[in-house]
Parts: sequence; C-alpha cells; structure tokens
Amino acid sequence: MASHSIFRKSLRLSLLFCRDGQPFGTRPLSSSAIPSGQDDCAVSYLVHSCRLSHEAAIEASHKVKLSSLEKPDSVLALLRQYEFSDTQISTLVRKCPKFLLADVKKTLLPKLEFLSSMGMSRLDLARILSYHPWLLRRSLENCIIPFHTLLKSVVLSDVKVVQIWKRNTTFIDKVSKNVLPNVEFVREMGMPQSCIAQMVTYHTKIVMREPEVFRELVGQVQQFGFDPWKSNFVQAMKALHYKKTWRQCEEAYRSWGWSENHILSAFRSCPLCMIKSRKKIMETMDFLVNKMGWHSHKIAKYPNVFCYSLEKRIIPRCSVVRVLLLRGLIKEEKEKLSLATVFMTSDEYFLNNFVNRYLNQVPQLLNVYQGKLEYEDV
Repeated sequence: MASHSIFRKSLRLSLLFCRDGQPFGTRPLSSSAIPSGQDDCAVSYLVHSCRLSHEAAIEASHKVKLSSLEKPDSVLALLRQYEFSDTQISTLVRKCPKFLLADVKKTLLPKLEFLSSMGMSRLDLARILSYHPWLLRRSLENCIIPFHTLLKSVVLSDVKVVQIWKRNTTFIDKVSKNVLPNVEFVREMGMPQSCIAQMVTYHTKIVMREPEVFRELVGQVQQFGFDPWKSNFVQAMKALHYKKTWRQCEEAYRSWGWSENHILSAFRSCPLCMIKSRKKIMETMDFLVNKMGWHSHKIAKYPNVFCYSLEKRIIPRCSVVRVLLLRGLIKEEKEKLSLATVFMTSDEYFLNNFVNRYLNQVPQLLNVYQGKLEYEDV
C-alpha cells in the first residue's frame, strides 16, 4: 500500500513534465544574431578548443554568438573536470553549440552534481550527455529532480534509475503520456512491484509504448496463460513485443523439426527461448543433436538450455557426460539423465555428482570439464 501511495503522489508530480504537450525545461535558448561575414575568431576557438572540424565549426558559429570566451572556457573546464574526452566535448558542442553559453555555477554544475549524486559515474555521465546534450537544457527543479523522484518511486532504487538513464535517455519524454498509464494498468491487474520494477528498468522500450499498444501486448500474454504475478510474464511481453525476432526463432526451431506445439510449449516454459539469435539456436542445436545424439524433440522439453552459454556451460558439461557414457560409468536410461540434470543444476552439484565422483576411474575428467582436454582424448 505504501508503494501504491507513493506512485499516486508521483503521478501528480508528472504534471510538472508537460505543458501543452511540451516538456518543461526544453525552451530553446535565446538566439543571438550573427553579423554577416564569417566570425574567424569563433571558428578558430571551436576548432582549437572544442576540437570541431573546420566545416562543423563554421556551421556551429552560425548558431552561437561568442562575444566573450569567459563562459565557454568555464564550460569546457568543467567538462574536463568531469572527465569528458576531447571527442565527447566535440560531439556535445557540435550537437548543441549554445551549450557553451551555459552558466556553470547556476545551471550546469548543479545538474552534474545531482546526476552524480544518483550514483552515475563520470564515465557514464560523459557518454550519455555527449550524445544527448539536450538533457542539460532541462530544468533541474522542474524536470530532472521530479523525474528522478517519480522513477525511484517505481523502481525503488537509485541504481535502477541510473540503469534506465543509461539504457534510454528519451524515457523522460514518455513518462507522463505513456509510462505512468502503462505502469498503472499492470499494477491494477495485479502485477507485483518487483515485476513492475523489472519491466521499467530492463524493458524500457516496451513500457514506453502507447497505452493502446501496450494493453494489446499484455492481453496477448494473458491469452498464453501467463500469470502477471510471476516474472516470466514480463519475459513473455518481451518475446511477443519483438515480432521479427520471434519469427526468426520460430524458423530456426522448425528447421530442427519442432512443430507449432513444440514451439508454443517451449515458449510457455521459457519465454526467453524466443528472443535468442538464430546463430545461438542453430549452434546449440547442432551440438546437442549432432554431437551428443539427443533428439531435437527432447530438447524442446528443456528450452532453458538456450539461455546458457555454449562455451561456458553446455560444452564443458556435455563433454564430461560424454566421457562417462562412453566409459559406461553412467547410462542414460538407468540414471534417468535429463537435460535439466545436466544443465540446470548448480556448478557445485554438477562437480560433485559428475566430476569428483568419478575422478578415481577417470583422473582426466576435471581437465575435460575445464576445457584443457578434449573428451575424445580421454
């Protein structure tokens, strides 16, 4: 109830973000007329101090009047203090030349200090702001701070707020119109706070969709029988959202003999199996079917296998199992060897039950598991 109350309060805060459909703080800086004729001093400054190309400097000089170098020098000094590289400064100035006229003490420094106080590293700050300098033209009090307060009420930690900033800086423009209505919709249908935080933090493109499109997606997930109380509901939303990836996965699985029922059953069991690359699917299938001799229909019962690394988990564990099978130390039928036992158990369990247990009979088994020896050489 407490988080719900905070969310309601944050919903009112969102009104700060928009007026007549335009976000606060995006008012363009007043333009200064530039006299006819090229300002050679301005161009020279932009080339040598901001590292712009000559062509970019000429273009930028038409957008900003450098009547004094006091503000530009202060801005550049602050950016370098915050570890912006020459390339990042050049990118920022090229995209927003008027940024050089910002008041360092009154506007620029407070924004950088606030963003840093959230836990955003200077490396991330430089990367994000050099490509999206418009963020620094937003009002700190009327836009950036309310946005942070609202977002934190949903995802519940500064760490996750920073992750959202890093993933999608345009998120701030979609909060009032799309994000908040979408969050409220899934909250009312019973999605727990932990799942909402997961969706907003890691699947920003989905939660930024128009409410009508978002609700249609949620309806499709419900039709497959997913429970909004479980985290795989959000995973299913991601799988169904990226339709092109879904089709590519479907084609890849069909090429190995999976039917529609196999695919849908695998999706319901592990939604993430429908967001893997074709390369990942084909390489995993090739190894399990052609190297291990397992039928593709058997693999369909354990689609989680496609979420594991081929090099770090599948091949090392299968190599051990292959040695044990060839030596007759285990039998698939007798041991009821399933892909779940081979792949989905912890490293400690696998080591104790498939490696350490047989070291007396096969001393090289640990080397096989660690990739130091091929199973054919044992």
